[in-house]
Order: sequence, then structure tokens, then C-alpha cells
Amino acid sequence: MTLLYNLLDEPLIRTRLVADGKPRSFSLPGLFVALGHDAVRDFPALRPHQRHPWHAFLVQLAAIALHRAGRSEFFDSEATWKQALLDLTPEHPDGAAWCLIAPHDRPAFMQAPVPGGRIDGWRTAFRAADELDMLVTSKNHDLKAARMRCAEADDWIMALISLQTQEGYGGRDNWGISRMAGGFGCRIALGAVAKGNAGRRWRRDLSIVRDARDSIVETLSLREAGGHELLWLPPWDGTRSLAFSSLDPFYIEICRLVRLVLSGTGELLARANSSKQSRIGEHLPRGATGDAWTPINAVSGEALRIRGNGFHYQLASALLFGVPYRKEVYKQPLAMTLHESDGATGVSALMQAISRGGPMGNKSVTEGYHERHVPLSRTVRNLILRRQTDVLAKVAGERIAAIAELRRVLWIAISTLFNQGADKDFADGVKDKASQRAHLFEQAEDARFFIALNEEIESEQPDDERLQWLLSMKDAAEAVLRHAFTAGPQCGEQRYRAQAAALSRFHSDLRNSKTLPDLANHLRQRSIDKELP
Repeated sequence: MTLLYNLLDEPLIRTRLVADGKPRSFSLPGLFVALGHDAVRDFPALRPHQRHPWHAFLVQLAAIALHRAGRSEFFDSEATWKQALLDLTPEHPDGAAWCLIAPHDRPAFMQAPVPGGRIDGWRTAFRAADELDMLVTSKNHDLKAARMRCAEADDWIMALISLQTQEGYGGRDNWGISRMAGGFGCRIALGAVAKGNAGRRWRRDLSIVRDARDSIVETLSLREAGGHELLWLPPWDGTRSLAFSSLDPFYIEICRLVRLVLSGTGELLARANSSKQSRIGEHLPRGATGDAWTPINAVSGEALRIRGNGFHYQLASALLFGVPYRKEVYKQPLAMTLHESDGATGVSALMQAISRGGPMGNKSVTEGYHERHVPLSRTVRNLILRRQTDVLAKVAGERIAAIAELRRVLWIAISTLFNQGADKDFADGVKDKASQRAHLFEQAEDARFFIALNEEIESEQPDDERLQWLLSMKDAAEAVLRHAFTAGPQCGEQRYRAQAAALSRFHSDLRNSKTLPDLANHLRQRSIDKELP
């Protein structure tokens, strides 16, 4: 079989350039050179849920190549990057391990060699790149499957990396990756992003990863030298696993048996098979693998899991500022460590993950892709940089409590409305309706949570800033309540009684709230001022 689609020689990776937005395709070595100059704006083939696996792959691969070469500086040319990557596969000097298609008894890019080289009995065939990808949705309309029938080579490259480096449990004999807390977990990404483009972030995280190598080796008892780096190089028949202790700290894993082939018409196709054992099996650390972007639960030692509500404001506050969330505290990953070189402004925190739910039949269902950018104002950035997050945790915690209290007050008022004006003995149906509308209020507050927090931290009069936020939140909650009037009782006197009772309960609870004393005092004083002649 001829070697085809060589990433080291052929410009298979499509990009758009920063300078003029024009498209340009690169080989993998050429891409590293372009990233070193921060010349790449984006990747047209990259789908949203593939962003982190692609970034992590580029960082880890470059870190492995530079470490193997004993270099502290980037290579300065495409030729030197190519040689460094070839040096990672000395048994395959012809570049087979970097080709999308190679003889099946030899490694191909992100595809392990098959002992004997026969895949005739492999049961699964994928004709579209997105069909190979790791998404399993509960409904086909969530994300249409098998749309990419005319895929380019880099569509398959991104799909392979996505599948092999972030897939979870997919049913019997379909194992997930090691960098998540179990088969129903997910690969979490949290890291700081400085002002710039893809190359700026790549250089930043690459430096952080390389500096942490010794500590990762010591903490996890991995191989300082001689460990498995590219896990698609050793042969794999699906019956044996690699021990975690045999790995290099920057290892790039695969989790599935996959081989790309050509159809009779010359189109790329994928064949896949199940495996009796996972690729990495012995002493799996529940996702605590030294990954530079994975937050770790400080109590259980496991990688963070998220669910369908994603990186909501409470979880995000826990990850950034150490606010306890459900009595849990999380250790920030290496990539979230701020440095002076990140600049004083334009820094943000980026959170990315695909949440995975319980099983659907014999598979794990993905609940959705979640991505959140949290802007860090100058003062917030400085406090995090100096590890003085107590102030941030206090402010964020107070705001979380304030939202919860206003949600509670709103929920009772809406329940009173739907309960014909009675403010107790709510039926389950009434509670459900109230919860749905109160959730809309909380979602709106979630969206502006960190913007408002930044404004308070930066303000010279933080108490006034916080009061204005509380008042705006009170107005937003009241607007949700009044909008619920359209779904409340509509019959004559009953309608007015229910609406009046709901508004009365809402304002009364706010004026008497012990959780929101500043707002309560302000509202009481405003009420008194209105009554004065």
C-alpha cells in the first residue's frame, strides 16, 4: 500500500492568516513555523467541539519534539521541525506514522498498527469525517450526523484527533480516554488566554507545559525518558493495554481501533473495530494525568466532571476564585496560571468541554458542547497573578448568594400567581411552572455575572456599584414576574387578585430579606421617602 496524505510534506491543514484573512494551507511543520510567528487566525476545518483537542495536540506534540531534541528554543524552519517530528518515529523514517493512509501493519497518523495487517473483519465503516467524530447525540436534530460527505483531508485529521483524544465510553468494548474521570466523564479544558491569536496561545501553553515536565514526572511516577509518547506507534490488537506508568508525561493518546482507507472512487473512508481492553489500562488515575488544562477535585483527586448546564457561574467561580461549589474545591490546572508576560489587559479564562450524560441504550450520550470565556479585568488579573483570590472569592460568593435569594423570592411570587393568589400549599404543577420561569431569570444573571463582578472590583465605590447591580437584578426579576402574568389566571377578579398577591409577596419579601440587607434597607428607605409629604 502506498503512503498517502503525509502531514510532514503536504499542505493538508487549511488556515486563514492574520495579516489579510486569506486562506493558506500548511504541512504540520509549516504550521508550527506559522504559529511561532502568530500568523494564523483560525482553521476553517475546525468545528467548535474540536478546538481544545486540536490546541492540546499541537502543544503536546511540540513539547515532545522539543524535549526529545533537547532544545529550549523553537525550531526556526519547516525543515528542522520536520526532522524533529521524524525523530519521534525512528523506526519509520519514511514518515508512515504521519500519513493518513499507510499499510495496516504500520502506524498511520493517530492510527495504531494492526498485527497481521488485516482489517477485513472490522465491522464499522464511516463514509463521512463527522460520522467518525466522537459526538453521540440523543436526537439527530441536535447535530446532524454524516453531513461531511465531501470532506477534505484536514476534516479527517480533526475528526481523528477529536475521537482519539476526547472520546468516552461508547458501549461494550468501546473504551474512552484516560484524561477524564471515567467513561461517563469528559475532557475538561481550563486555561488563560492572552491577547493575540492561535500562535500566541500555543507558545504560551507550550512554555508552561515544558516547565512543568519534571513535576509531572515526579507527581505521577511517569517516565522521565523512554516512555511512550505517541500512542499510535506501538502495535495494538485490542487485547492488551499499556500501563500508565510506561507513558511519557506529554503523551498523546488514542482510544479506538481505527484505520483510514481509500474507496474505489478514491475517497477517504474509515474502518473501526472494538477492543477487549482499553489502550491505557493499568493504574488509571481517574483523569488526574498531569494534563495542563484539567481541573482536579482537591478532595477526591479526580478530574472535574460537568453536566448539561456546563460552566455556569457557580462552577466557573469555583474554578477561578476557589468559591466552594457543592462543598467541593478544585485545583486549577497549569494553563490557568497567570504570568506577567500575559499582559495587563485583554486576558481571559477559557473553559471548554463536552458534557456526557448517562447511557442511551449501550452508549454514553453527549449532552452538549460548552465553552465559556470569562474576561479578567486588570485588578482581577492582578489578584489572581499574586494568588490573592480571597477578595474575589468573597465578592463572587456574596453575588452567588444574592442571585439565589432573588431567585427564591421570585419563585415564591410566581408560585403565588399560579396558585390563584395563595402563597402556600403549592401543587407540583405550580412549582414546576415557577421553577421554569425562575430559571430564565437565573440564566440572564449567569450571562452577565462576571462582567458585573469585574465592574465592582474595578470601581472606586464598590458598595454603590454592588447596590446598582442588586437594583438591576431586582428589576429583571420583577420583569420576569410581570411577564408571567400572561400565563397566570385570566378570569376577571381572580386575575387581579392573583397578580396583586404575587407583586405584594415579591416586594414584601425583598424589603424583609435578611440575605440582601443592603437591597432591603434601600427599598424600605425608598418606600418611606415616597410616603413623606
